[in-house]
Amino acid sequence: MLRLPVFMDYHSTTPVDPRVVEAMLPYFTQKFGNAGSVNHSFGWEARDAVDAARATIAAAIGANEKEIVFTSGATESNNLAIRGVAERPRRRGDHLVTITTEHKAVLDPVARLGRRGFDVTLVGVKQRGADDAGIVDVNEVAAAIGDDTVLVSVMLANNEIGAIGPIAEIGAICRARGVTFHCDATQGVGKVPVDVDRLNVDLMSMSAHKICGPKGVGALYVRRRTPSVRLEPQITGGGQEGGFRGGTLNVPGIVGFANAVELSLAEMEVEQARLRKLRDRLRATIFESVPGVSLNGPRLDRPEWRLAGNLNLTFAGVDGEALMMSIKNLAVSSGAACTSANPEPSHVLAALGLSLDEARSSLRFGMGRFTTEEEVAFAAAAVASAAAKLRRLKGS
Repeated sequence: MLRLPVFMDYHSTTPVDPRVVEAMLPYFTQKFGNAGSVNHSFGWEARDAVDAARATIAAAIGANEKEIVFTSGATESNNLAIRGVAERPRRRGDHLVTITTEHKAVLDPVARLGRRGFDVTLVGVKQRGADDAGIVDVNEVAAAIGDDTVLVSVMLANNEIGAIGPIAEIGAICRARGVTFHCDATQGVGKVPVDVDRLNVDLMSMSAHKICGPKGVGALYVRRRTPSVRLEPQITGGGQEGGFRGGTLNVPGIVGFANAVELSLAEMEVEQARLRKLRDRLRATIFESVPGVSLNGPRLDRPEWRLAGNLNLTFAGVDGEALMMSIKNLAVSSGAACTSANPEPSHVLAALGLSLDEARSSLRFGMGRFTTEEEVAFAAAAVASAAAKLRRLKGS
């Protein structure tokens, strides 16, 4: 049975899985201790839960539990990684490399460092029309690296167009050149296989609320094996997380994060295949019923290039904001949730070569664990009806 409204904005956030909620609940009431309290059983119980969660998340990405630093989410993890490397008093140089389609949680701290005198290189991506549109060229990243490059940051999977980057290849280049490599894997963990050694990453950001876990908790992988990464802390006071990040640990959130990771990995193969079918059905139905629609990002039949639950479309001659307002029972977006209040069109679509009008005529559909066939059918019909109405009004 179809329940309205329909949520199809899974890249912005996800509903918390009831199984995750069940795992978290005891740590709000019966097991409410502070993990930093070392003198009584309440603290020990909380600490044991955090240790178990740390081990679970580390194992999921091929890391050691000592390499997991808990944070408030991916934005903090990105800032700790980027600024933590750049602000070290003894560093290799003052040059940073990232790509034009990164999330603002990477681009903004990099820009801030640029205003402080750091040299910043933004590498472009493959343009619209290419099969692998939105994916960065490894050779261009390699060419951007110099003797004074202190950090390269490239995301695993894009939050707007679902493009999956060539992380392992870029990481290998950085390792060979002695450059620290950071990867924002927020949209990838739990959706595609992730192994930090295979990907050659030194720092990797994650967040729970993108995989049906709670908001307000994330993690940063910090390599402690050769080569070991050192960071300048951004939040101090208490010495928690090995001195990388001060503050009382969010024990219920951390427990929920680990549970969400476990569930995502256990169900990944079946779930991603299901989402791919739903995504392709949505795309086919919209293309059949709405003229003048084009796909943004990599082609859909290359799963190694694109997230299964992502669809980004441009509706020629239709304003995306007006289209969203016309489908009140369907939650979609025109870009990243963090920039939804910004009147400017998506910087990701602009980086692909879309005009301002084309970027403003685009919508992002994000499907996830609780998306159903009935919801896909409703979304396709609602979008087709609204687009046709808006075009008629524009024509009149």
